[in-house]
Amino acid sequence: MTRMKELRKKKGFSQVRMQMLTGIDQSDYSKIETGKRNMSFEQCRRIALALETSMDYLAGLTDQDTPYPRTK
Repeated sequence: MTRMKELRKKKGFSQVRMQMLTGIDQSDYSKIETGKRNMSFEQCRRIALALETSMDYLAGLTDQDTPYPRTK
């Protein structure tokens, strides 16, 4: 989950800030970020939205960290 950490640091967010943005407890977020815990689909979606990236990027399925265009 180094991609999550890299994006988080690039945006200047702390893990506490990610907790506020995603609703994921900071200790759980830390475990997800270090690979000690898997994230649910919903957690992945919330993290991707907060970091302005795609779920595919977080999962390592693409190397493009920009989000996909959103539909309204």
